[in-house]
Amino acid sequence: MIVALIVVTTIVVFILVDLALRMLIKRAREARLLAEREQALDIGLKLDVSEEAPSLKRVELDNPKARILAVDDEEIVLSSFRKILVLAGYAIDTVEKGSEALGLIRKNDYDFVFTDLKMPEMDGVEVTKAVKHLRPDIDVIVITGYASIETAVETVSFGAMAYIEKPFTEDELLAFVNKALIKRQANLEKNKRHKIRLVKPGTSESDSKFEINVPAGIFISPQHAWAKILSNGAVQVGLDDLVRKVFDKVDQVELPGLAQKVNKGDTLFSLSYGDYNLAIPAPFSGNVIAVNTEHAEHPEWLAVKPFELSWMCCIEPSNLAGELPALKIGRDSLDWYQQEIDRFHKLAGEFTKQDTGDHIEEGQQLSPAQYVELLDSFTKPFRQAKDPA
Repeated sequence: MIVALIVVTTIVVFILVDLALRMLIKRAREARLLAEREQALDIGLKLDVSEEAPSLKRVELDNPKARILAVDDEEIVLSSFRKILVLAGYAIDTVEKGSEALGLIRKNDYDFVFTDLKMPEMDGVEVTKAVKHLRPDIDVIVITGYASIETAVETVSFGAMAYIEKPFTEDELLAFVNKALIKRQANLEKNKRHKIRLVKPGTSESDSKFEINVPAGIFISPQHAWAKILSNGAVQVGLDDLVRKVFDKVDQVELPGLAQKVNKGDTLFSLSYGDYNLAIPAPFSGNVIAVNTEHAEHPEWLAVKPFELSWMCCIEPSNLAGELPALKIGRDSLDWYQQEIDRFHKLAGEFTKQDTGDHIEEGQQLSPAQYVELLDSFTKPFRQAKDPA
């Protein structure tokens, strides 16, 4: 009893000491980082970068969270921006004229441009329009006073990401910028095009939503089911990685019953999102000999499972030799996937077009209804297609 108590006490002490050391190391690291940023701020304000823009002041950091260009005709506002944002880990350039800001974005890469709305010569509306025309990859945020809220809202229609109302506190500014950075990162991730990743022995699968895993040696049906022939002659069937990742959310999975007899082209399993249902036809005829019940119990897991763990059922085929030629494998499957990816992005672009023209807002979120309509449009061709027997 005493020995056990000593062991438990030793373990507890060890854990507490370890936690204390971790906290001390973390605080020391944060203090060192803050000191480095303060030094960078001091050095940056002493550098002469007027050859790029007469009023330019620049503070560079190693591995900044983002690069920001701020333009405002009030130096006191720019001074606050530099101090607050640099100490929070952002690299920042500041200028006092919109024309100077436009000259800088032609030569430098920025993540954000913060522009005051009311400025002489060139106001924030003009800056917003020009930045989005010259560098649509840069997100614009408008700084406005209460009296100009209506005009600030208008700049969003010209491409501004958002606006922030002044005066604001340090905490309010940091919270706003951090939220804008999260939104930008999400938009950039969303706008990535899907890539095909051929998974060979020794190559790991990608869990990125924008990389489609196509394992070597696995057959693909035109209806986006994959089929893997096992050593015992049975065929494991699952949902291919493209539809698995495009579908994004699954509310319900319906699986076939054990010993159920299926013919090629019959519904083998189905996915539901809201009122939308996608039935995946059987790539082979035969009898169902195993089902992956975890997908019926936890449909949300389908989106996070590795490709091969997303199998739905196992079929003992009755006409393997006759039905196998209709499936794709190797180079044929890669070329087909590229066509399907191109088709999906073309449809997605059409769903994000503005009513007023052809401009597509970066990272625009589809409504649930639009999302279901996109799914319906993308899956319609292979829902209607029938493989030759």
